[in-house]
Amino acid sequence: MLHKRLLSGIQPSGRLHIGNYFGALKQFVDLQDKYECYFMIADYHALHSVNSREELRENILNTAIDYLAIGLDPAKVTIFQQSQVSEHTELAWIFDTITSMPYLMRAHAFKDAEAKNKDISVGTFNYPMLMASDILLYDPEIVPVGQDQKQHIEITRDTAGKFNSTYTELFKLPEALIIENVAIVPGIDGRKMSKSYRNTIELFATREEIEKAVMSIVTDSETDVPTNVYAIHKLFKSESELKSLYEENKGKYKILKEALIEDIDVFISPIRQRREELLNDKKAIIKILNDGSAIAKVLAEEKMVKVRNAVGVSLIDN
Repeated sequence: MLHKRLLSGIQPSGRLHIGNYFGALKQFVDLQDKYECYFMIADYHALHSVNSREELRENILNTAIDYLAIGLDPAKVTIFQQSQVSEHTELAWIFDTITSMPYLMRAHAFKDAEAKNKDISVGTFNYPMLMASDILLYDPEIVPVGQDQKQHIEITRDTAGKFNSTYTELFKLPEALIIENVAIVPGIDGRKMSKSYRNTIELFATREEIEKAVMSIVTDSETDVPTNVYAIHKLFKSESELKSLYEENKGKYKILKEALIEDIDVFISPIRQRREELLNDKKAIIKILNDGSAIAKVLAEEKMVKVRNAVGVSLIDN
């Protein structure tokens, strides 16, 4: 029986944090035996925030290493680099031509940038179209996303429907897969964990870095149970396991933070060690990326032949 196809990816825009892991990457690992999986390194998307050649190259390689360190198996899944498949940007342009500006002005990223009076780039405005092409090129049935990214799938489905009605039925409408209990991972300040908020606990952090981050978690002195500490702690242990610890140490924030430090370090240590081992063979990592990109390229090319024929730029029927 053939597995359904699943596609997702992350931007190589810096070091990963536990929010990335519990919000997305853990699901990647859990799902790799259940679906035909394609996991992208979205390097063109990263150009929004990374404008250094050397930094971006390092981030791309590190993201591939991170994928492998957490347990993604290149024998089971396809790990590929967005920029190595030129059909992504080609299809994005075609989608641009059938999408109105008022429609894109509804996108959260644009509205957020506009509200903050940012100098909004064309790339930020068109971001949803590139994401739609990232997804629709591969005809996935399933796209795992966080709750805050659900709109991207809605836009993707709308774009597929618009193309299908304008030209011909060519694109599947993918479904979002949202793991509700970890849809949004809290940061050390109680807001969503995000590099932009500088409130993260890094996924491959050293013991010292874990201690520094956890001891900085904002606590509410009016309660016996520190809400932010507990919200992060239950990612690493079940609530039944934590019940007695928190009941026996009501109001003892230092003890509870120390317990959290220990549990995070126990969890991170093996994947941190695995990552250090992978760093010693960067040529093998590049080969995995190149091989995966070649596999993705075949699918993307097949799809674009049909798209070019549908819109009329191909002068020979295929």
